[in-house]
Amino acid sequence: MIRTARISAIALAVSVGWALPVQAQSSESAAIQQELAAMRAQIDKLENRVNSLEGRVQQEKTRADAAEARAAAAASAPAAAASSAPAQAKAEKPAPEITFDGAPKIATADGWSFKPRGRLQVDAAGVNAPSGIAPATSDSLGFGTEFRRAYMGFDGTMPGGFAYRLEADFANSSVDLTDLYLSYKANRDITLTVGQHKPFWGLEEMTSDLFTSFMERAAFNSAFGFERRVGVSAVYLDKRFLVQGGVFTDNAADLNSDKNNSYSFDGRVIFMPTIGDGQLHVGGSIHVRDFNDQSTTTRYRARPFVHTADVRLVDTGNITATGENSMGLELAYVNGRLHGTAESHWIKARRPDLKDPLFNGGYVELGYLLTDDKTAYRGGAYDRIRPKNPVSAGGIGAIQLNARYDWLDLNDAGIIGGNQQIAGASVLWIPMDYVRLIFNYGHLWIEDSPVAAGTDRNYQADALGVRAQLDF
Repeated sequence: MIRTARISAIALAVSVGWALPVQAQSSESAAIQQELAAMRAQIDKLENRVNSLEGRVQQEKTRADAAEARAAAAASAPAAAASSAPAQAKAEKPAPEITFDGAPKIATADGWSFKPRGRLQVDAAGVNAPSGIAPATSDSLGFGTEFRRAYMGFDGTMPGGFAYRLEADFANSSVDLTDLYLSYKANRDITLTVGQHKPFWGLEEMTSDLFTSFMERAAFNSAFGFERRVGVSAVYLDKRFLVQGGVFTDNAADLNSDKNNSYSFDGRVIFMPTIGDGQLHVGGSIHVRDFNDQSTTTRYRARPFVHTADVRLVDTGNITATGENSMGLELAYVNGRLHGTAESHWIKARRPDLKDPLFNGGYVELGYLLTDDKTAYRGGAYDRIRPKNPVSAGGIGAIQLNARYDWLDLNDAGIIGGNQQIAGASVLWIPMDYVRLIFNYGHLWIEDSPVAAGTDRNYQADALGVRAQLDF
């Protein structure tokens, strides 16, 4: 509208200028020209101002359009974010983590994990006994080799504090279930377990055979029938105390046989304070088992220091019993390279209308690491020794020397099963975490043996063995 007014004014001025009489132009020419010049100047000034106002209007319009676009984008952003959230969350879910602990372990952030596990133990050993022992028995005492254990399985965890394990022994062309259980960690200190696992018998029995100081555990462990059984148990563990207890039936291999009728109550209590730089271990265990069958027989016997020997030089034979009660005591001290252990166990067979025999076994052991390594102890049992300088890093691994006195007495209440004493020594070479070589020697004194050397039931023997071991 301002531009239109300006044009009209100019036209009016021109018309007026042309309408003046020619004769008036001569007298008023100079004045009119001045007025026209002044009007043109005012019009030019007005035009410049109009142009400036038009520029400002355009700027304000641009700003208003930009503000409207930002408002529209802000209004649509929550809906767009909501629609893309599931896809973004799915894309950001962490991938499973794979670590190595002897074998690959797969784990997720939400608590799932899976790891294959296994062990291979190859033994070569022999027993040198008096020549007077019957040939059939003597043959089983000579040199022999065997796959002592060939375990394969897996274990892992599940969200909510659950864990699982399945493992079987494939040694010597047979398959025997070892561990099969599900556990639940109720809180930081309490764990519940159901399935086939170890009842709670003594320090050496609860120590994995991967970490024992000799090729075989002390004689009473096998003589008194320590084995995995199906049951339900609970464990309380903190820094100073370990309390274990459970109810068990039979080994999984006997569940479908006529032997599947026993039950037992087993418990173990350990006090493990730190004393100076060392770890003290003091404890005991109890075992009460009912065979639940009046016609049941039981038998207590042990091999002579190595497993390749089929014969048992101490053996009660089958004795009638309705159940058994046992008790064990444990004492150990671990300090750096040094460890000392002592255990003793008593078992009584309950025999109706007869005197109950009480048998006893135990051992005393002292061990020392020659290399700058530490004896490992954790949670009421010995654990894996990890060399500071493994062969894989150019070192020599860990070397440990051990000495032991082992006894087993199976004579009582008219039962003559014999008495066995062993003085043993072993050398362990652990080149790396998961490989171990064991060399052990034992000298045996046998009394009242059911296996006579000619007519002599009191004699001596020697046992020598070596084991190569790998686990993961």
